[in-house]
Amino acid sequence: MNIIWHSESSRRALEALRSAEHGLTRDEARKRLLETGPNRLPEEKVPGVLSLFLRQFTSPLIFVLLLASLVVYLMGETVDAAVIAFVLFFNAIIGAVQEGKAEHALAALKRLTTTNAIVVRDGLELLVPAEELVPGDVIVLNAGDQIPADARLLHANGLKIIESALTGESEPVEKNIEEIAEERLPYADQHNMVFKGTLVASGLGRAVVVATGTSTVIGQISEKISHISTDIPLKREIDRLSYIMVAAVAVLSVLLFVIGVGLGREPREMFVTTVALAVSVIPEGLPVVMTLVLALGVWRMGKRHALVKKLQAVEALGQATVIAVDKTGTLTRNEMVVQKIYVGGRFFSVTGEGYNPQGEIQLAGATIDPANHAELLLLGKLASFCANARVAFEEGKASWLVSGDPTEAALLVLGEKIGFHKADLEAECLPLGEIPFDHDRKYHATLHNVDGKGFVTVVGAPENVVGLSNRSWSPEGEQAMSEESKQRAAAIVESLSAEGYRVLAVAIKQDASPGGFEGSSLKDLVFVGFYAIRDGLRPEVPEAMARAKQAGVKVVMITGDYPTTAAALAREAGIYRDGDTIVTGLELETLSDEDLNGRLAQASVFARVTPEHKMRIIEAYRRRGEIVAMTGDGINDAPSLVAADLGVAMGRIGTEVAKEAADIVLLNDDFGSIISAIEEGRTIYRTIKKTLLYLISTSVGEVLVIAASLFLGYPLPVLAAQIIWLNLVTDGFLTLAWALEPKENDVLSADFRREHRLIDRSMLVRIAVMSVPMMVGTLWLFERYLDGDLVKAWTVSMTVLAVFQWFNAWNCRSERQTVFSRDILTNTALIYATLIVIFLQLLAVYTAPLQKVLQTTALSLDDWLLIVPVASSIILVEEVRKFLVRLYARRRTRSV
Repeated sequence: MNIIWHSESSRRALEALRSAEHGLTRDEARKRLLETGPNRLPEEKVPGVLSLFLRQFTSPLIFVLLLASLVVYLMGETVDAAVIAFVLFFNAIIGAVQEGKAEHALAALKRLTTTNAIVVRDGLELLVPAEELVPGDVIVLNAGDQIPADARLLHANGLKIIESALTGESEPVEKNIEEIAEERLPYADQHNMVFKGTLVASGLGRAVVVATGTSTVIGQISEKISHISTDIPLKREIDRLSYIMVAAVAVLSVLLFVIGVGLGREPREMFVTTVALAVSVIPEGLPVVMTLVLALGVWRMGKRHALVKKLQAVEALGQATVIAVDKTGTLTRNEMVVQKIYVGGRFFSVTGEGYNPQGEIQLAGATIDPANHAELLLLGKLASFCANARVAFEEGKASWLVSGDPTEAALLVLGEKIGFHKADLEAECLPLGEIPFDHDRKYHATLHNVDGKGFVTVVGAPENVVGLSNRSWSPEGEQAMSEESKQRAAAIVESLSAEGYRVLAVAIKQDASPGGFEGSSLKDLVFVGFYAIRDGLRPEVPEAMARAKQAGVKVVMITGDYPTTAAALAREAGIYRDGDTIVTGLELETLSDEDLNGRLAQASVFARVTPEHKMRIIEAYRRRGEIVAMTGDGINDAPSLVAADLGVAMGRIGTEVAKEAADIVLLNDDFGSIISAIEEGRTIYRTIKKTLLYLISTSVGEVLVIAASLFLGYPLPVLAAQIIWLNLVTDGFLTLAWALEPKENDVLSADFRREHRLIDRSMLVRIAVMSVPMMVGTLWLFERYLDGDLVKAWTVSMTVLAVFQWFNAWNCRSERQTVFSRDILTNTALIYATLIVIFLQLLAVYTAPLQKVLQTTALSLDDWLLIVPVASSIILVEEVRKFLVRLYARRRTRSV
């Protein structure tokens, strides 16, 4: 049914849906339910243990290693094949367990209760499960209800809807039943519609259901995100690297085999050697180290109340260059707070967080006692009079639960901060009447019995309330309100609005008739002051923004709120600075992709945007080569959470759609955890690069040894079994120790290098610097012993390569810092691993069983006194390189 519902009258909507004011019959509702299906969103099935386990074998690198394990097994090397297979299965088990825990933890976050709805059927109001609603049902809306489906309003009495989850606007939206001529409107401006997943803040209403399940706005968003596919950067890079390695290993193996056979070597010998070399070149230790270091990162983030759904996700944050944040619920608490009061010609500040009634009143920066200020006592009493909301502390969630309009909840909390409790106050001053807020009057009025007289309180839009006032109140008494004083009040409102506040004016009438009152009789009021209300900034945000800036990460705000409100809060948070620009949704509609790319450099706030706009902004940043992390909590954030390289959702206030779409869920909604995750991710990224450097440099050294020996006409310096021993035993223990490598102090520095490639130019230089001494030293020693016992020459070659690896493990701990300046006790695991591989190498050289398998023989002390100094040359050349890098960096800093 392709009908623009907000452009239709309520009568026409009922006709189109073949319904009526008294609702559907029960039989008709059952019939339609069979046609449309339940009013629920499809849930993705939680993957089983086997599925999670098999998911770990999707990398090309893993495929090649499995194939190598099979080839080695077919060659009769059962032990070597088993070791390779064990490494791969160990990696898969760790990954499956971690991802399984995350999946089940996320499932536990979902609501355990079923949402119900009040529906009119056969003219009777019934309470039914929301899943049973169908198009054409007439639903009843009360304060505190969750909207169960998309619906066109039929009646609205003071109805306000909290649509922040859908639109990003923090303030409740007034609703009415008037049709809207303009067809293309954002959801935030469809004032005669209510949408599934939003909340009734206050008032009453009736509406006819126009869409259920996947046909609702939230359902369409869920469908859309199911078709978006975005790989985490680390996964993309590992896959790319895997393909390169596979191709390089294939070419190298064929080349060495052909050259070896061409130079007269036995084909079987060359085949065994090239297979062993292929196993050596492919860093099968990398998947294990990656899994362990990521799992440790996930564990550390879990201690900080961040649920990481995928292992690679925490590392992806370390590579982020842009964090796109939603305003409502992410930077703010999604809790309205009175932060300033204007009364008696003075401004008072109000401290406190959210709906917690703990807070202080300050004047000129100093805390004061409200009891000593008559003007504050009056403002507090008036706030309590006009607050119909209720606030209660919810023990289970350790948060404050609001029933009613959030703005009136803010007034209620202000009254308590000043010293008034509504129940006690109204026991003294009985309520006699009330005029609810509506979009025409734009004020809320109450009548109370104060000292036997009627006392009227009016709170609402400043222009309306001030317009009804002819006098103003001050501690010294009332005075006539001149045109000049009204202009001064308007200027105050304009100034507060520019700071992002929602301003309410308050006025009184003290000698009203206690028998009742009408809106038309509300005139000649006494203006008292203003309440400045805002969705408060989370306390951790400014510090987190400062850390993000220190880390060289750009933070931008993307929100559905108005530009003025967004800019004021962005400036307070440290996102918006002088010289930055604001891009609105209307501008985005007119900008080409090229023009948008040009605006991104200066833009720090995107305001009044739709979910489609958010997607376009994220894609524009990614086209520029940025790695984008997106944070959000609402339904409207879900598509961009999926489209970004990494999605981060709020766990407490976040919608289920947002948490499903995200890669990381912040269980305590602490925005500062994102910056901690960046620090963790950068540490992981650097650890993986160090591990990769170590594994590839030792593998390249072994390849150079084999290749050079072929061209020099030497016998093979190391045998296939010895290569596998070096690769799986020596490398294995040392690389596992890298998983516990501590973070370095500069990871949150703006100078942190975030190359898009794991293997960059500087790493290639280091690989060459490290592998060449390995080749030269090994061949020199092999040639020196070659004239004697060939078995001893093989033993010396294998041993010197092992010692090279021991020293190289310590070389790789820092790109610039000398190995002698780092505290070796910061990674005790590497110390233990070094001792273990030394012990194992001694077993390989001096025990008969391993001598037989590896074709080694005992070495004398003189042999060791030659091997160790030769192998230590790898530290010498790397220290020279590090010195030159530090020297270049110092000169560059001076020139800048």
